[in-house]
Order: sequence, then structure tokens, then C-alpha cells
Amino acid sequence: MDTGVIYHYRRSASRLTIAAHLFGILAFILMLIWLLHYRGGIEYDSDNVDRVFNVHPFMMFCGFIFLVGEAICLGIVGISAVFKFHDMVNTEDVYSLHSWIGIGTFCLFGLQWLFGLFTFTVPQPSDARASMLPWHICGAIMAYKTIPAKRKVQKAVHLTLHLIALVAGVVGVYAAFKFSMRLKIKIWLPYIPG
Repeated sequence: MDTGVIYHYRRSASRLTIAAHLFGILAFILMLIWLLHYRGGIEYDSDNVDRVFNVHPFMMFCGFIFLVGEAICLGIVGISAVFKFHDMVNTEDVYSLHSWIGIGTFCLFGLQWLFGLFTFTVPQPSDARASMLPWHICGAIMAYKTIPAKRKVQKAVHLTLHLIALVAGVVGVYAAFKFSMRLKIKIWLPYIPG
């Protein structure tokens, strides 16, 4: 199906993306230097309370800032890939319940990340942070719970399509058999021993 439309997509990372990754890695290294050299180290099973606490900022940065930021970047690439696919095969974008739940989940995930980033990294009074915490937890639970729901909807849609195809196939074979019987045409059916 040649539509005569030529699609141009950038394949390389922009300079801004490369700089963001380099600064993320630099922040990771600087945090390690700060915790290991100036704060006494990181050790979860230590008797030293400072070393045990130092696990917290390190894991929060690695998990919730750096790796979740990477997950959002990879999610953007994945979503743009499906839009590119739909452009190439001339189908509509965001036409199923799976895609709407997926876009909503991704947006909720990104908003939750931005909310947490600005709420807990920007200096604020502790009572302001404490008042935001229940909303932050609620948003995280909602984002987390929609991911398996999206997958279940996708499975249900595929199962429904397979079931419809199976029913259509059985009805088609039955109709062909009945039609051939009316016309007194013999259909060879293989003998399958029970």
C-alpha cells in the first residue's frame, strides 16, 4: 500500500537528551562521593545509624529520580513508536480502550513523578510536605494499579477477538456444510479416530 507519503523520524538522541543523561550520571557519582566520603558510607545492615540513613537518599535518587526518569524517557519512545506504526499503516491513533488506559496511565505516572520531584526536592516547610504526602501516595497507588488494569484490558480484547474469530470459523464451517448438504455436494472430511 503505497501512499506516496515519506515519513522522516529522527533516529539519534538530541544533544539535550545526551546532556540530561550525562548530568544524571554525574549526579549519581557526586551523590556516591558525598555519601561515601563526607557522610561515612552506605550500609543497610550497619549499627551506625548515619550509614543506615544514607541508604535512603541514595536509593531515592537512584530509583525515584534517575531510573523513573529513564522509564519515562523509554515510555515516550515506546508511545512514539506505536504512533509511527499507526502512521505507516494508515490506522487511527488511540482507538481502543487499551490505548486510552495506556495514555492515561503514562500521563498519571509522569504527573506523579513531577509532583513528587517538585514537592520533595524544592525546599518547603515540613508541614507543607506532610500535607502533600497523602495526595502523593494516592496518586502513586492509582498510577501503579492502572498498569495491570491496562494489561488485563489488552488481554481481554485479544481474547475476545480470538473468540470471535473462532465462533466465526465454526459458524462458517457449519454454514458451508449445511449449504453443501442442500446442494447434495459431498465434502470430504478427514476421519479422525477418537
